[in-house]
Amino acid sequence: MHRILGRPALSTRILLLQLALIVITVTAGFVVSLVQARRQIDHQAGQQSLAIARTVRSLPEIRAAFGQARPWTVIDPIAEEIRRNTHAAFIVVANRRGIRYSHPDPSKIGKPTSTDPSVALSGREFVGVQTGTLGRSVRAKVPIYGRDHRVIGLVSVGVLESAVSAQLLSDLPVILIPPLVGLALGVLGSVLLARRIKRQTFGLEPNEIATLLEQREAVLHGIREGTVAADRHGRVTLVNDEARRLLALEDDPIGHKLTEIVPAGHVREVMSGASEGPDQIVLVDDRVLVVNRMPVSLRGQHVGSVVTLRDRTELEGLLRELHDVRSLADALRAQEHEFAHRLHVVAGLIEVGRYDDAVGFIESQALVHQRLVESIVESVGDPALLGLLLGKAAIASERGVDLRVTDTSLPAALDDTRDLVTVVGNLVDNALESVAPLGRGWIEVSVRPHEDGLLIQVADSGPGVDPALVDEIFNDGFTTKARRGTGRRGLGLALVSQAARRRGGRVHVENDGGARFTVFHPRVVVTA
Repeated sequence: MHRILGRPALSTRILLLQLALIVITVTAGFVVSLVQARRQIDHQAGQQSLAIARTVRSLPEIRAAFGQARPWTVIDPIAEEIRRNTHAAFIVVANRRGIRYSHPDPSKIGKPTSTDPSVALSGREFVGVQTGTLGRSVRAKVPIYGRDHRVIGLVSVGVLESAVSAQLLSDLPVILIPPLVGLALGVLGSVLLARRIKRQTFGLEPNEIATLLEQREAVLHGIREGTVAADRHGRVTLVNDEARRLLALEDDPIGHKLTEIVPAGHVREVMSGASEGPDQIVLVDDRVLVVNRMPVSLRGQHVGSVVTLRDRTELEGLLRELHDVRSLADALRAQEHEFAHRLHVVAGLIEVGRYDDAVGFIESQALVHQRLVESIVESVGDPALLGLLLGKAAIASERGVDLRVTDTSLPAALDDTRDLVTVVGNLVDNALESVAPLGRGWIEVSVRPHEDGLLIQVADSGPGVDPALVDEIFNDGFTTKARRGTGRRGLGLALVSQAARRRGGRVHVENDGGARFTVFHPRVVVTA
């Protein structure tokens, strides 16, 4: 990953952006607060001026002085005293023509007012900002009424803007405290957020994160193994294309629990963590999968799990074929030794001149094998099933087990024999595993048409099936081999059950001098 030269890091850019937004927001808030405070002070100054003007107007001495020859001599001292006590900038009393009777500047007495007195002289009160001889001020004007309730003059009281500004400056620290506190908290929060983002992104830039995401998607969907990731609650957070194919997932599984997207059985136990262990072999539909589940921890905390799936269907088939080939090789090797012994017998009889005994011994030995082959060939016409039974017969013979094909009558060709071979092969293997440890015994195989399909029966002289396990032996992963120390498998009978259920058939097992498995395999078309 290479950073763009000269460009600040993502966390730095976020910090600068947040600081800029905070400064703009705080500045705007401060300006609004300042304007609002100024309006409030102007309003208070206006109301204060209005209250003083009303008070001056209500004085009897002021109204009585309007009837004297020199009213300013009475009005001006009273007005000036009130002005000094109230700290007003001016108190001007004027008559109906706007001639001043009082003013802070004595030279202005007897002269017209500098602002329009018409509002007050019309009988209405006025509060506002005007510019007069003393400067710009917030002033209030009220009319003065005579005894006949006629307007005889006005009172104008004002507070200079400079005094209002001075008050605003004195209140400025109080106004500044909230913005400054907000700015400090905003800066602190921005710094903490930038650090958190840097930790969570591991110091990566957006282009680096995008590149990592693209690489992850390419790797995830390009590998041949299925991958499913889940969070700590077992909900699916990630699934690649191979996992969808292997698990036959049609709908989007993201957000669903693992136990909801996989069928019940051994596969659900492994993927949910109920069954632990590496390289667990499970059966999903007609696929044999190797499943590994690994918990994931970050910073010492469990955050979820990753499940990998490998398709072992073809390999499992090859392993079964290899097992059969090895069994045949072992059988041929045993037959080779047995045939060598028989040759020694024949050679000895010929050497001593007992030719008739030699011929009789050869015929008796050939007759046993020929009867077995003829019984299978005459009963089974399908070449795939015929080859399977002949191979199993050789293996059974080598292991001291008598394989019989009874009550079987099949034509020369069957449509879709794959499932049939799977069922018969696994049932015979299961019977061999049961009978061979006893040193001797027999297995009977019967495959015949029945209703709209085939009826398959495999019986043996083994110890049978524990009645308590009848409902479990067909489950994927169930086996009794682990109890004998031969490892954990449990696929054979599960494949039999699955092959039958896939066609709508059924499987039944009972004890009758040993185990007897009966499978109804429907919709297998028998052709001439």
